[in-house]
Amino acid sequence: MKLPFFRFSKLSSFFSCCLLFLITLSFVVGCTNPAVYIKTTNETNATSSAEVGAVRLGFSAWPGWFPWQVAQEEGIFAAHNVPVDLKWFDGYLESISTLTAGQIDANSQTLGDTVNSVSGGADQVIVLVNDNSTGNDKVIVNENINSITDLKGKKIAAEEGTVDHFLLLLGLKKAGLTAQDIQFVPLETGKAAAAFVAGQVDGVAVFAPFTTQALKRPGSKELFSSRDFPGAISDHLVFSRKFVEQNPDKVQAVVDSWFATLDFMQQNPDKSYDIMAKRAGVSVEEYKAYADGTKIFTIEENLKAFQPANDMSSLIFAAEEMSDFLIETGLAAQKPDTSRLFDDRFVKAYAEKAEKA
Repeated sequence: MKLPFFRFSKLSSFFSCCLLFLITLSFVVGCTNPAVYIKTTNETNATSSAEVGAVRLGFSAWPGWFPWQVAQEEGIFAAHNVPVDLKWFDGYLESISTLTAGQIDANSQTLGDTVNSVSGGADQVIVLVNDNSTGNDKVIVNENINSITDLKGKKIAAEEGTVDHFLLLLGLKKAGLTAQDIQFVPLETGKAAAAFVAGQVDGVAVFAPFTTQALKRPGSKELFSSRDFPGAISDHLVFSRKFVEQNPDKVQAVVDSWFATLDFMQQNPDKSYDIMAKRAGVSVEEYKAYADGTKIFTIEENLKAFQPANDMSSLIFAAEEMSDFLIETGLAAQKPDTSRLFDDRFVKAYAEKAEKA
């Protein structure tokens, strides 16, 4: 999950603080992890690329987005009469820029990154909450570091501007430290994990599945994670507004396919794990270890998230907080308009159909 947002505004609640960092997000693939060698491609759907009118849907390496692979391989999109050209991106940031450029119709990305795109002029719509990170973004350190204050003066690697970079900063602030108190080493996520395993840095901030790679260093351990900042990272299905306006039926079919996929996964866990682990480039056992670190949202949780509230459980509130952050940090010349960012009609329509069924 990625992009540069972080904030400690308003001195409100601790949760407000976390929210700011929620703005970034989550996925880049690289280096020695097997997933790295899978190129950006639409090979996940060999036939749909030639199919006129297919929904071009992007996703990248994050446990909350791997269910799209299950939907494709199990024919769930086809069962909902929606052709999907599923595109895998090794680099999460590449997927964001590809959506912004109009080269795909939809993408899997964080709330923070979407607000950032809107601030830059993109016209995008969030139609679904995939998940919240509850531990799969981690700061991992060597055996000599036992507290956040021990990070002072140490070499810590992360991909600059990503959610994990800001998770690191959030942890530092909590301990009364600043970015200047560490030796920050900016590296692409896969390379950051590899540098840590090679002993070139003292700690690393990465997301799953690169957490698995980093923890292979003898004596390594988790110092803190997104679990310590609940609700700070939310992940979504994001469409261009133009596509939503011109193809509401296809958007609905993709949303329906998502929830049908979750049902399939619940009924066929072993088969689903096999598919997702293969896409992630890790073993099934390694993939299962990610389960507690990602909270997949139910339809009920989706409906609640789209409603107004005065805390970070509400996407509307969260987006406003992040918009303020953009202005405060100078990342936006004017406050982005998030009033049309959320469209819950598709999850509502699914909920109505599910209730009748």
